[in-house]
Amino acid sequence: MKSYQLVICGGGSTYTLPMIKTLCDFREVFPLWSIVLFDVDPDKQHMVYEAAKVMVEEAMGGVEVRECYTLDAAFADADFVFMQIRAGGLRMREQDEKIPLRHGCIGQETCGAGGFAYGMRSVPQVAEIVRAVRAQSPRAWIINYSNPAAIVAEATKRLFPGDRRLIHLCDMPIAIMDAFAESLGMKRQDLTPRYFGLNHFGWFTNLYDPRGKDLLPAIRTMLKSGSAAPEELKGDAGWVETFAQLGEMVRDFDGEGYVPNTYLQYYLYPEKMAAHMDPRYTRANFVMDHRVAHVRQMCEYIVEHGSIRGSGLEKGVHGTYIVELASSIIRNENRTFIIITPNNGIIPNLPPEAMVEVPCLVNANGVTPLHMGNIPTFYKGLLENQYAYECLTVDALLNGDRDAALKALVLNRTVTDTGRAKGILEDLIRANRDYWQVK
Repeated sequence: MKSYQLVICGGGSTYTLPMIKTLCDFREVFPLWSIVLFDVDPDKQHMVYEAAKVMVEEAMGGVEVRECYTLDAAFADADFVFMQIRAGGLRMREQDEKIPLRHGCIGQETCGAGGFAYGMRSVPQVAEIVRAVRAQSPRAWIINYSNPAAIVAEATKRLFPGDRRLIHLCDMPIAIMDAFAESLGMKRQDLTPRYFGLNHFGWFTNLYDPRGKDLLPAIRTMLKSGSAAPEELKGDAGWVETFAQLGEMVRDFDGEGYVPNTYLQYYLYPEKMAAHMDPRYTRANFVMDHRVAHVRQMCEYIVEHGSIRGSGLEKGVHGTYIVELASSIIRNENRTFIIITPNNGIIPNLPPEAMVEVPCLVNANGVTPLHMGNIPTFYKGLLENQYAYECLTVDALLNGDRDAALKALVLNRTVTDTGRAKGILEDLIRANRDYWQVK
């Protein structure tokens, strides 16, 4: 069977080593001859690269591992590109979270004003990478899971129209399905979802088992009783609170029998969620204090011992759904994935140009969305409002348009007040002056 060259953009990410561990575990379904790491931070990437070489040699002897720091060198002869960049790094994530909180709004990296600022930073870097890939390897499959995926997808739709080998997807629907599958005593791969929305703004309508039985009613019952959180997450207070809030959303919005994406807690309960956030110590601070240090220690251990045994990574997996997607492409498997794609009538009562997140069949020809039909008024109204915010955000970036930026923030359900939006925007402009400007 043919083997492939994979480039991981964001090679210095804390998620890169677990991703490479997954690639090692799935080497039979996604065979590689070369793994290339690309990052703009040499120090972070080199540490990961040294550990990755040890891991790949141990598990997939003969597979080449390289590190690159220039676009041209990274993407020559690429078959697949996995994109997981964080524009501005964790320090700018900290600003994304803390600036809105100073104004009494949600401080979150992808939702609300934080997601607005992050999207404005992400799009130029993603676009630069896509152009470089297309110049060096026109037929490479680009699988983007960089956040905020909704804004990135809307922008790349405009900048690279008709590029069917540029695929956007998110791990959150998959993580939710993993949790549901565990609660049901099943594997996520045995469940077939029906889902609609925008990225981080969607709802499950059905969840079928291999015999065609809809298991979503059982999940709803478990959520209402507080028993749907998987055991491995019950030690994490943040996840316990997230599943508790998911249960509340199911109880509050019970009419259609849908189950929302967990991110909707920020949009449907913005005041409650903001009140529970610490403006002095946010999730970014936790990640910098814990996960970054943990990954550094793991890398040092692997290099020192020449093995991943004893490093804590032996059982770790990350991004299995991304590897499964690549496998479905190269093996023409026609598997179902939840993907961000142009609407074009999938949901007839939403704008045809909207970048919706829906189940799609994936095979050697790319992505084929499944028709969802019209959606009820409540969900239609929420999605049209959110999509307008996303469009105005991209307008603000591409045109340097302050008016569009302000309107975007006013439309966002986590902000809404014009005076508050003006104050947040001024602070975000100052914090992001090295990344984007609006006039």
